[in-house]
Amino acid sequence: MRSLLVCLVALVVTSPCVFAQQPAQSSGNEVLLWPAGAPGALGSDDTDKPEITVFLPTAPNPTKTGVVVAPGGGYQHLAIDKEGFAIAHWLNDHGVAAFVLRYRLGPRYHHPVELGDAQRAIRLVRAHAAEYGIAEDHLGMWGFSAGGHLTASAGTHFDLGDSGSTDPIGQKSSRPDFLILSYPVITLMDPSVHQGSKRNLLGENPNPELVTLMSNELQVTPQTPPTFLFSTTDDKTVPIANSVMFYEALVRAGVPAEMHIFQHGAHGAGLATANPQLSVWPDLLIKWMRERGYAAPTP
Repeated sequence: MRSLLVCLVALVVTSPCVFAQQPAQSSGNEVLLWPAGAPGALGSDDTDKPEITVFLPTAPNPTKTGVVVAPGGGYQHLAIDKEGFAIAHWLNDHGVAAFVLRYRLGPRYHHPVELGDAQRAIRLVRAHAAEYGIAEDHLGMWGFSAGGHLTASAGTHFDLGDSGSTDPIGQKSSRPDFLILSYPVITLMDPSVHQGSKRNLLGENPNPELVTLMSNELQVTPQTPPTFLFSTTDDKTVPIANSVMFYEALVRAGVPAEMHIFQHGAHGAGLATANPQLSVWPDLLIKWMRERGYAAPTP
């Protein structure tokens, strides 16, 4: 039902949407981020109830790694199949647990709601790490397009948790241990901004200080997590400058970073399994994850 609602929203805004395949839906367990109701909720529909869908690998997870996955969609809809469930299965195939995030969307919701949903997802997974067979310090986040902006935001706007909170989830850190950014939105400033993402996240006339705050290339510090970036020069939707600016900021801050920019390829490629020009990029990612101890070495 939730996939149907997300797709109907996408059709209203004339955005492409693909229904999740039944095996992807049936193999994941949906968990509300706030079972008693999300803070700031404007209603009681599924779109007002952020959640994660849990996908645990059947193969061993020797590195005890988990990844929260944030699909893209311009902060207006979610490409939940190509950039969510398909990614979860790919991670599971490599022995990594996956948690696909359904965060609240604009124009109904604006910042800081989306970031709050991402932070809550990270805290929730950490609080249940033992149940999910992962280690609390091996939890990354992977985002696509606007989901990449949300992921970069989680990596540059985080806290270590409230040790005095009566909520065990609230006691956990919201900092991801590593970031994976696929053709991400990064900046909300001209000339390289993706206007739709900016408008849906911040509204029609945001305060310039908020625009600066949420332009993540300006928020990188030495505490920003190690990051892997993938994009294409041909991307006509999100300018390649977004990835380049974030990579340059990471290097200046001394944060371990790896970036792969392919010459050709359209925005929204996902794992690009049918694109011979791009299909190698997931191999580069799993190599990076193995080198950092986030995926098991090749047998």
